[in-house]
Amino acid sequence: MNTKKLGFGLMRLPLTDPADSTKVDYEVFCRMVDQYLERGFTYFDTAAPYHGGEHSEIAFRECVAKRFPRKSYTITDKLSFFIVQKAEELEGFFEGQLERCGVEYFDYYLLHAMNKERLELAERIGAFDFVARKKMEGKIRHVGFSFHDTKDVLEEILIRHPEMEYVQLQLNYVDWEDPEVQSGRCYEVCKRLGKPVIVMEPVKGGLLANIPDEARTILVQAAPDRSAASWAIRYAASLDNVVMVLSGMSDEAQMEDNLACMQEFQPLSQKEQEMISRVAAIIREKERIACTMCRYCVDGCPKKIAIPDYFKLMNKISKFGKEQIPAAKTSYIQQYTAGKGKASDCVKCGQCERHCPQHLPIIQYLEDVAQTLE
Repeated sequence: MNTKKLGFGLMRLPLTDPADSTKVDYEVFCRMVDQYLERGFTYFDTAAPYHGGEHSEIAFRECVAKRFPRKSYTITDKLSFFIVQKAEELEGFFEGQLERCGVEYFDYYLLHAMNKERLELAERIGAFDFVARKKMEGKIRHVGFSFHDTKDVLEEILIRHPEMEYVQLQLNYVDWEDPEVQSGRCYEVCKRLGKPVIVMEPVKGGLLANIPDEARTILVQAAPDRSAASWAIRYAASLDNVVMVLSGMSDEAQMEDNLACMQEFQPLSQKEQEMISRVAAIIREKERIACTMCRYCVDGCPKKIAIPDYFKLMNKISKFGKEQIPAAKTSYIQQYTAGKGKASDCVKCGQCERHCPQHLPIIQYLEDVAQTLE
């Protein structure tokens, strides 16, 4: 992977309608792609569930694959077990991805959001053998998996499937010591077993771009012109076994900020590492809900509850004080009057908690949302 370390994650693309994740703004996305490639960056990452299902892949085809030579970019896609549950579905799903992305092969192909349960499913339906066969056919260049579970499960997967070349981990300075996410422990497993790491959620779904004032002051004193998000991305990219850091850039300002800090990348110094540790401690004390806005919990919700959006409002209150409650209530009302379910509509079916990579007690948190914002 001989390229600049900043990858373009296509999970949070610009939208023409902020309330509808399927409405990707192709005009803005094209400008972002142009800027990204012109600055020497090449790595794109997508998946079938992103942007309401298939719309991220199609946007990639329209804004990248149709507009640039194949050798000018690399594309990663994923075998999503939220969608594929049977062996006979593998071939059709994969071919559909190639068509939607407008390519004849994937540079990188990952088994998506692996954990203990999905390891058993993947083996049962022959997913590991399937991607190996596609690699032999030349339709995949490199295989790996993205991961959300404990270090023990990660080690089990890598020992049972040493053919996996890369691991994509949720890794950021707040989750490094988190007992649920186990970023640091998982990273060390990959390093010990010789598997390069691709980083997802370096800014923790945007949470590390909007940090508490006490934490922000520390960063501003160190470098007034650098954004909080740039520190988070540099932290992940500074780890020696990390080969790529994904950023889900949603607008041109975010794109420019990310490119500026990664164009001529400089790893964090020891002094900067110590500073980031202090910032992480402050944030962990104030963060209420460790949601990364992946939106896996939303698909299939019988009441169409905008779970991540409501959790974002709760985090804003916890980080910036109760004076944020009136604005949060206004935003909350706008969400459910636009057709989304209220937090109190939850029927406690539990499908959201089963899909949550962070293993959050979503049902309990929704009760908190209802109490605070209703």
